[in-house]
Amino acid sequence: MGYLVLARKFRPQTFEQVVGQEHITQTLNHAVSSGRVAHAILFSGPRGTGKTTVARLLAKAMNCEGGPTSEPCNHCRSCREITAGGAVDVFEIDGASNNSVDQIRELRDNVKYLPAHSLYKIYIIDEVHMLSIAAFNALLKTLEEPPAHVMFMFATTEPQKIPVTILSRCQRYDFRRIRIDDIVRHMQMIGEKEGVLIDEKSLWMIGCEAGGSMRDALSLLDQVISCADGEVGYEQVLNILGGIDREILFEMSGAVLDADIPAVLNIVNDANDRGYDLKKFYENLVDHFRNLMVVKMGKAPEKLVDVPEVEIQRMQEQIQACSPVFLTQVFECLFHEGTTIKYSLHPRMALEIILIKIAGIRPVLPIEVLIEKLDMLRQDVARHGNVSCRPPVEGAVVCGCDSDAEKPSPPCAEEKTTEELVESTPLPESHATSPEMIWKKVQDVIRKKHPALWANMADCRLKRFSDECLELEINGSRFNLGMIRREKNMVVLKNVCREISGRQLDIVLHGNVKSQENRQIKKQADDRLKQEALSHPVVAETLEIFHGKIEDIKIV
Repeated sequence: MGYLVLARKFRPQTFEQVVGQEHITQTLNHAVSSGRVAHAILFSGPRGTGKTTVARLLAKAMNCEGGPTSEPCNHCRSCREITAGGAVDVFEIDGASNNSVDQIRELRDNVKYLPAHSLYKIYIIDEVHMLSIAAFNALLKTLEEPPAHVMFMFATTEPQKIPVTILSRCQRYDFRRIRIDDIVRHMQMIGEKEGVLIDEKSLWMIGCEAGGSMRDALSLLDQVISCADGEVGYEQVLNILGGIDREILFEMSGAVLDADIPAVLNIVNDANDRGYDLKKFYENLVDHFRNLMVVKMGKAPEKLVDVPEVEIQRMQEQIQACSPVFLTQVFECLFHEGTTIKYSLHPRMALEIILIKIAGIRPVLPIEVLIEKLDMLRQDVARHGNVSCRPPVEGAVVCGCDSDAEKPSPPCAEEKTTEELVESTPLPESHATSPEMIWKKVQDVIRKKHPALWANMADCRLKRFSDECLELEINGSRFNLGMIRREKNMVVLKNVCREISGRQLDIVLHGNVKSQENRQIKKQADDRLKQEALSHPVVAETLEIFHGKIEDIKIV
């Protein structure tokens, strides 16, 4: 026989040897011992977590000569045949290549025959979600009421693709991803049996690359052992697997938290020179900052992060001076920028931009610290006396804290009457005499000092000017005329005219109704032209051909 890979050589032969699925193996143990095993069982979960292995173990437990028993002997004819994969009463079917309705009909016709020498005829269908809808429908009746000597065991990685009519007829067991520390312990045991020396740091690297799959971990371990000569070192594992060195992740997190941009750029350059996939490097960096955040906030970080105890202690030292809010800011920015790296044609430049932006984040004070500082300020003020936040009045003497003299308060601004407003403005030393010059200066003063009034007077025209009266023609709308006629604005206008002309003038306003009517007529004409343009057949055909829409119409 040729070389047997580690995943097959060390396949569990009892329920106790299954790693990381105690919630399933204990339940099946009790079910077999009490004789309450269902006739249809569905095993679902991620790849490489033991679904097919547990199905074989259950087949052994049900068909063992001393059984059904929760501890198969592994020596009887049935156990040996199932271990070798050649049992005549245990059928392992690939759902991907046997997914037609005709093959399921053949299976249905064969279930009525008794097993050859075992207690049960067992059908193990792997990747059962690959069966067609017609095949599932052909299996329904047999699955619900099979003969007493028949059992069905299904395994799938995508249970959501299985019809609910099938799920309702099965007893379901969900497998979990295997924790890295469990994978590491299992690989250490295999290394001892194989006589291979491999350090724990290298095993953790393999476990991280496996992604919770024991089969993937053993395949990677097989590859590492094959490529290494004698003792396996950490650098060899990195080179063989192409993984990211954990040390460079700690260096990067330290540089980002210290806002050391030159160090950030140097680390990115080193990662690129080592041939790292920068997109994968970014994913590992996001996961690393997630672990830093969890270690900072979690009470039991060893349960929340899959890293060695030594790395957890190192993380705690690195983030000791960082606030949880700041770590959340950094992690959130890294997480949301993931799509930028994923779809970037220049991942190195994108990575540098993201990390420089994150290094520029300034920590914010937690609300608890702000409240504490405010309380300290209030206590300090109470000890040293009251502090007035009101600015001192010009010319007043600022007294010390211990002085009993009353501080002067600014006088209250009272509203003035129209006559007071007019009389309160000082007259200039010289006055203009020409009506056109007077009106021009009035416009300049209002434009500079009273912009709100000027907005309504911009289109005004001087109609008549005499010694006692100033007549204006308002060319704006009725709103402009009404705003200028307000008492406050009329007072301002009279006051400015008195400043410029040197005498009191009466203001007479005339609304230009003809101008308003002309604008309305022009607006109606423009609306009519726009409507004609919209209904023009050329425009309609153009919109239909190019599937466009009209954003704006301009009349020139």
